[in-house]
Amino acid sequence: MSTPLPDAAPANWVDRSAPAALRPWLRLGRFDRPTGIWLLMLPGWQGAALAAAAAAAGGPPDLLLLAKVFAGAALMRAAGCAYNDIVDRDIDAKVSRTAGRPIPSGQISVKQAWGFVIGCALVSLAILLTMNLVAILLGAASLALVAAYPFMKRITWWPQAWLGLTFNWGALLGYAAVAGTLDWPAALLYASGVFWTLGYDTIYAVQDLEDDALAGVKSSARRLGASAPGAVLGFYLASFLLALLAAGIGGLGPLFLPFAALFALHLSRQAKALQLDDPMGALRLFKSNREAGLILFAGLVAGLWPGAAGVFR
Repeated sequence: MSTPLPDAAPANWVDRSAPAALRPWLRLGRFDRPTGIWLLMLPGWQGAALAAAAAAAGGPPDLLLLAKVFAGAALMRAAGCAYNDIVDRDIDAKVSRTAGRPIPSGQISVKQAWGFVIGCALVSLAILLTMNLVAILLGAASLALVAAYPFMKRITWWPQAWLGLTFNWGALLGYAAVAGTLDWPAALLYASGVFWTLGYDTIYAVQDLEDDALAGVKSSARRLGASAPGAVLGFYLASFLLALLAAGIGGLGPLFLPFAALFALHLSRQAKALQLDDPMGALRLFKSNREAGLILFAGLVAGLWPGAAGVFR
């Protein structure tokens, strides 16, 4: 019989309402921990909002496109998590937080998990094929980043940076889905997201400091040690400045600025509150990045207000 995983909310919908037979599959796709869906989806939403100004598309982002990005993010996050668990099954069995996951605990076989990965990827591909050619090519290119990610913790102290490259690819895809091309605002928003992820995933890695050391797994939190809170603040500062530059070059109006300030405040408070000896606190800070990403998205939408002058004009 499966039990709730330690990094899932105690009252999450999977453990509360899902049929028992489906719970291992939903846990394999991390549907009991939806924060990752938000963090993969929000860069796509942000890119679509920024493109509406930079490409002179007019009006707010298309709701159908946002729905497609949401569905695609949920499916590809599920596929990516299952793939990651296939690759990491031996390591996961040695880490207390991950030993109860469906594959290392024997609830789902490796062969079954591969079927899950392929199924999610095929449905996601069907969604991607409804977009323009540039978006389709970007979606296909993202598979190389996804495939390499599980191995990064074995070869570099900075797997969190690779996750940033992977998780924020949606900013480029969302932008291209609206504009049909890529421009500097998209590149700057993508870079902002990479630093954002580097910050929040360093916070996330604080949960596993002791177990990762025992298992020989590398992470930015282990590499930075006591300097991690200061480094996270630096990563977040870079994210804020790059987002500001993306909005300015992208032609967003001044209504973006109050949300940008709130985004910066939210991130700075995370860095200030981070304690290396408080793994549960680190998990709470990590989860709060859903709100941080929503704030930035709201700011990008607000910056589209008709008739507003550009931020730097």
